[in-house]
Amino acid sequence: MKVAVTGATGQLGRLVIEGLRAKRPAADIVALVRTPSKAADLGVDVREADYSRPETLSRALAGVETLLLISSSEVGQRVAQHRHVIDAAKAAGVTRVVYTSLLRADRSTLGLAPEHVETEALLQASGLVVTILRNGWYTENYTGSVGAAVAHGAFIGSAGDGRIASAARADYAAAAVAVLTTPGHEGKTYELAGDSAYTLAELAAEIARQTGKDIPYRNLPQADFAAALRGAGVPAPWPEALAAIDVEVSKGALFDDGRALSSLIGRPTTPLAVSVAAALASAAH
Repeated sequence: MKVAVTGATGQLGRLVIEGLRAKRPAADIVALVRTPSKAADLGVDVREADYSRPETLSRALAGVETLLLISSSEVGQRVAQHRHVIDAAKAAGVTRVVYTSLLRADRSTLGLAPEHVETEALLQASGLVVTILRNGWYTENYTGSVGAAVAHGAFIGSAGDGRIASAARADYAAAAVAVLTTPGHEGKTYELAGDSAYTLAELAAEIARQTGKDIPYRNLPQADFAAALRGAGVPAPWPEALAAIDVEVSKGALFDDGRALSSLIGRPTTPLAVSVAAALASAAH
């Protein structure tokens, strides 16, 4: 009963592999990676699997019963890449696929949503048993900017007073592990988000509280925020994409109060203060 995880050397994938190892024999866990040499430390069966090279996929999925398809990071190429994986899963005899989608993908206004919607449709038409994990935002998407906020004396964005129900990446990994290792999730779609929501002004206030420094939140017009991200070295197309996402956040695109994530993992999601403390510790090193 082998369980395979795509993108296993990514930030989410590594956490899922770690969680699976606590519940399953290492021999039953397959890490699917583009570059096997980067996965030697995972301690499980490592196989080459490249979303863009279908010839690697059927071989990599041999003997796998359940597959966690972590969505590709290559925005704009995701649908074709995911189709390759789904076709290979069918050919290899995989029986169930768990997919990491986007919070309320079917009605989300985020530019990231359409590729997830198309992938969900491919999965539903595949004949495979499917579970959809519609992940909300990772808190790390914002706390990754904590060091810069401290250095520059302000946290910037374009999210206005929009409330963000994010959760730590480890929380979403725990949800994936729960679905992969316990029964009863077949055919279900889970809308996953953090237990509590915050505005970027509240995030800035938390950074200020923990550092003892004055760190206000500065809300910028979309174009100005994109320009600031470009100036900070954020590679294309992300400055424009992230600024556009923030504007949708201001309209509620990342708010959710269903608490399905904490219900699935059997504990509260990671508090914002804990994530900020971790980010500050990381920035200090």
